[in-house]
Amino acid sequence: MCLAVPGKIVSISDNEPLLRMGRVSFGGLIKQVSLAYVSGAQVNDYVIVHAGFALSILDRDEAEQTLNYLRQL
Repeated sequence: MCLAVPGKIVSISDNEPLLRMGRVSFGGLIKQVSLAYVSGAQVNDYVIVHAGFALSILDRDEAEQTLNYLRQL
């Protein structure tokens, strides 16, 4: 079973598509994440992250609802 978690991009470094990295906040915990798979991602976007890679961009409302559910657990 795999678990992907939503997070908010707080900063992006390197604009080279395969080297793009972002600092992503998961409820205050900030981790470095590869943005290679989400070339259109920008600061303040929410992304789904698994194993250190952002896999897709999420709608803000959907991400916040999911984060709220996770906090309730």
